[in-house]
Amino acid sequence: MENQLVEKLNRQLANWNVLYTKLHNYHWNVTGPDFFTLHAKFEEYYTEAATHIDAIAERILTIKGKPLASLKEYLEVSTIEEATGAERARDMVASLATDFETLIEESNEVIEKSTDVNDESTGDMFIQIKTSLEQHTWMLKAYLG
Repeated sequence: MENQLVEKLNRQLANWNVLYTKLHNYHWNVTGPDFFTLHAKFEEYYTEAATHIDAIAERILTIKGKPLASLKEYLEVSTIEEATGAERARDMVASLATDFETLIEESNEVIEKSTDVNDESTGDMFIQIKTSLEQHTWMLKAYLG
């Protein structure tokens, strides 16, 4: 299968793995009046992230690529920044909205490359991921006002 598609998928895999850890950081460290809401929401997001991680890695294998599989590789390839540990609740939400927008943009690249190489299955997978991210982004921005 097309090497550029595998590269784009591996970047998504790296991003979702960094985001998975970031979401746990936020889940464990959120404080303030919105604790209960955000604590539960971050858990929902990292549970979804875990599903995407497995699906993306398996898709890479299905199209005869090799998925990245180490934290070192994820951090080298990811366009998502790790949590600093100093974020307040509102900063966490703003950071996630930005991260989700990055993932949406990069999902569009995967969809475009999938179309170029006639891989409808990968394209469909990322249309679904993108649709979910668009809804999450809208909700996070609504929270921010």
